[in-house]
Amino acid sequence: MGYRNLQECLRDLEKHGQLLRISCEIDAQLEAAEIHRRVCERGGPALLFENVRGCRFPMASNLFGTLDRARFIFRDALRSVETLVQLKKDPAYLLKHPTRIPGTLKTLWSMRFAPRRSGPIMECQTTVDQLPQLKSWPMDGGAFVTLPQVYTEHPDRPGYLGSNVGMYRVQLSGNQYRPNEEIGLHYQLHRGIGFHHAAAIARKVPFRVNVLVGGPPSLAVAAVMPLPDNFPEVAFAGALSQRAVRMVRQPGRPMICAECDFCISGTVDPDRLLPEGPFGDHLGYYSLAHDFPVMKVDAVYHRRDAVWPFTVVGRPPQEDTIFGALIHDLTSPAISAVLPGVHAVHAVDASGVHPLLLAIGSERYVPWAPERRPQELLTNANAILGQGQLSLAKYLWITAKEDCPDLEIHDIPAFFGHILQRVDWTRDLHFQTCTTIDTLDYTGTGLNSGSKVVVAACGAVRRSLGRELPSELSMPAGFRDPAVVMPGVLAVSAPQHGGQPNSSDGVPERFCRELTTGGWGPEWPLIVLTEDSRFCAESLRNWLWVTFTRSNPAADLYGIDSFTDSKHWGCRGPLVIDARIKPHMAPPLISDPAIVRRVDQLGAPGGPLHGYV
Repeated sequence: MGYRNLQECLRDLEKHGQLLRISCEIDAQLEAAEIHRRVCERGGPALLFENVRGCRFPMASNLFGTLDRARFIFRDALRSVETLVQLKKDPAYLLKHPTRIPGTLKTLWSMRFAPRRSGPIMECQTTVDQLPQLKSWPMDGGAFVTLPQVYTEHPDRPGYLGSNVGMYRVQLSGNQYRPNEEIGLHYQLHRGIGFHHAAAIARKVPFRVNVLVGGPPSLAVAAVMPLPDNFPEVAFAGALSQRAVRMVRQPGRPMICAECDFCISGTVDPDRLLPEGPFGDHLGYYSLAHDFPVMKVDAVYHRRDAVWPFTVVGRPPQEDTIFGALIHDLTSPAISAVLPGVHAVHAVDASGVHPLLLAIGSERYVPWAPERRPQELLTNANAILGQGQLSLAKYLWITAKEDCPDLEIHDIPAFFGHILQRVDWTRDLHFQTCTTIDTLDYTGTGLNSGSKVVVAACGAVRRSLGRELPSELSMPAGFRDPAVVMPGVLAVSAPQHGGQPNSSDGVPERFCRELTTGGWGPEWPLIVLTEDSRFCAESLRNWLWVTFTRSNPAADLYGIDSFTDSKHWGCRGPLVIDARIKPHMAPPLISDPAIVRRVDQLGAPGGPLHGYV
């Protein structure tokens, strides 16, 4: 069954034992988020907070907290949507699978434009300060909407076909915002809303925005889908819910989803930027306060039975991990159609998604060459880094399917092992400097500014990888506790960074210069410097998070016996990544101890959350 609204979804989840009602009073300031994180970490049920302190609206979270539940919510549509994706790859797919034609036709019908004059969303009005004031982390700059569906229309093509729905961060309070009159909009580069905003500025017309909250769960998923340009997210939401999303028309203004729970309607002030943030974000660190557009609030609509859905982001995995897994399930068959020669791409969640991409491509150029080297792989890599959100990646590790047809891209140790056996650091590192990275990533030289590196390796095995530390291992003074992360990869504790922001303190250079050959061999091609090697090597999750969220390739990649030849940089010995925390980086996320103790009490034997947190 496809859900028309959030209320139908919550009732269905409760009917099937996948919803927990929390009737005791819970504070939207930090407490609700701490509960959500713990329940989500344990793979627990969706949550309905019925009694929110100081607020008349209930709150719901963890709807997509497990992949099984996400598939359950969209159980009637996944097969048909997967068929649509297969059609992108193979237009003759339906001719080969005629039994799927009826379901596909129904799905196409559900993607139609369904205008309405009114709907439940127009029943009531309120003010911003009456909405749940969700604060997830102690240093957050105010209350935020964490599951927004920001709806805009292109000024040159207003209406359904020119619409965009994106999950862009919205700050409701704090900083310098005028209470009930202004809210903050934070959107990243390469997002649809940015193109709409630029068009409005060029035409010198008001840029009108509707911040939708709640409604059909399919609309939230559509808001984060990497859809082609000019493909309306509302249409995809209809396909995913197996019923057209009803939209309320407003003369001269963007449409509003008739079944959503809340809508904050307004206009972006063309002459006003204000600091937005800080906000505890999905990399596991705060994104700091920066100037972003300000939206002047015209009205706040809500339905009579409105529920405020939210999520919490932080160091992965969190609920947004499931969004990524669901998107991969739906879109992976189309990869080769969109990116010819590319067989698979994996945005690694444990590294914060954008910092690290793994890919399997093709290497078919010059098949008669006695030694295969990356050529077509570089074409593949450039194509990947030219695609929407994939363009924000810092590290892209890519290898050839021909070398190991059964290589599984989600088996991360096996993938790294495959590349490290074959990589030639004198040849296989390809940098882009002074380019764009994720807005939320503070490893670079400034907001949105950093670098990228492609590690492209193929061909015959060059080395065996070390698995145990040599009995005698010579290390420079001040470096200690070498630990094996995985075959071929070592973590080494180094002194804390003692230099200035965006500059080296000389520690990694000294490590590379003084590292002796005694005890070191080609079996250790990759070394990571960090403040705590034991934490880094304790788990694959820790290594991915530390290594790729704390390094900027052009600034933090070093090597033993390095060289520059015709502006190409490489090294003849191990590659060294400086993954220490630098002075210009944002602080990591840490829960408030008092809130932790409060939630501990709620989860104690006899408490309302015993067995869930």
